[in-house]
Amino acid sequence: MADVSIVTCKDYEKENVDRALDEAISAVGGLDMITKGMKVGIKVNLVSGAKPDKAVTTHPEMVSSLTRMLLERGAEVIVGDSPGGLYNAAYVGGIYSVSGMKSVEKAGAKLNRDFSEKDAVYDEAEVLKSFKYTTWLDNVDVIINFAKLKTHGMMGMSSAAKNMFGVIPGTIKPEYHFRFPDYDRFADMIVDIDEYFKPVLNIVDAVTGMEGNGPTAGTPRHIGCVIASKNPHKADMICAEVLGIESDKLPILRSAKRRGLCPESVEELDIYGDYKEFCIPDFENIAHAASIVFEKGKPNIVSRGMAAVIRFAVKSKPKLKKDECVGCRVCENICPAKAIVMKKGKAHIDRKSCIACFCCQEFCPKGAMKSKRPFIARILGKI
Repeated sequence: MADVSIVTCKDYEKENVDRALDEAISAVGGLDMITKGMKVGIKVNLVSGAKPDKAVTTHPEMVSSLTRMLLERGAEVIVGDSPGGLYNAAYVGGIYSVSGMKSVEKAGAKLNRDFSEKDAVYDEAEVLKSFKYTTWLDNVDVIINFAKLKTHGMMGMSSAAKNMFGVIPGTIKPEYHFRFPDYDRFADMIVDIDEYFKPVLNIVDAVTGMEGNGPTAGTPRHIGCVIASKNPHKADMICAEVLGIESDKLPILRSAKRRGLCPESVEELDIYGDYKEFCIPDFENIAHAASIVFEKGKPNIVSRGMAAVIRFAVKSKPKLKKDECVGCRVCENICPAKAIVMKKGKAHIDRKSCIACFCCQEFCPKGAMKSKRPFIARILGKI
């Protein structure tokens, strides 16, 4: 049994998806953990309302194929997520429709209609000792995490581990950005969530991924594969290789490595398939100051101070492209730091208050908010 698999899937045609999913899942141990009568929750990525070809959400044909596989084992399947925004029947129902996810009902799955919330206490967590989550996850026996491979304004990459942030109710997500504005602490929080819910299988839809201004306003990019693993971080290590990102530059993978949840290098993984066939050298990624290690050896007060100054100088920030802003106020309403106000019908960011959580960039319906990398960071990156 491999640690992680990567299998060719050239498009979303049913026969290609069925074959690729079966091969990818079989390579990492199959679905033997699923028995007759079990309730299986498929946690998809439904971050916002977008059609399947926009590469914002998990493709419904992928979810339909997995549903059929689970039904053959006698399981009951529930598909759900909490998008950014209101967590209620009207709003989430609209996301189901636009994303094409309603089609999974034809395959035999049920879409989650329980929009209640619960409180969790997690004493073993590093940072997330208590949190709210979506109750529907309590009504399933196991969770299968089905992510979409995309760039991400704050974390650099959105894939298996990051997808589980969707267990937090939509309108509460900004609170967690405000609680954990530091990238590494936010990453620790994501890892805590993965450890709490422990999906039995993690699958990444990387047939068409997203590059550039991800995770909602970037550009679809054909990659042509499906990735699977029982460990979300091992799946993400392969995803990082495909996108051409050093894993140590991704806060979530740094956290997972430090906690011993995945190996230090991809060479230590038992991989089914050749990930190098899918690597895209010119994939447009988002780089961050958080990915740069400035301190070597034993830090002292001077080195820590210098590191803090340099990180501030090179830290990526959200920036408005004014000619694309329509003054809808979504960014103003969702900003956890209340750092955005409207001036002359356009969004204005108060830099003193901004925590660079990129909620505005992630949820701007027009993609007018961009991830801006400072000039000095671009120079350092080339060096």
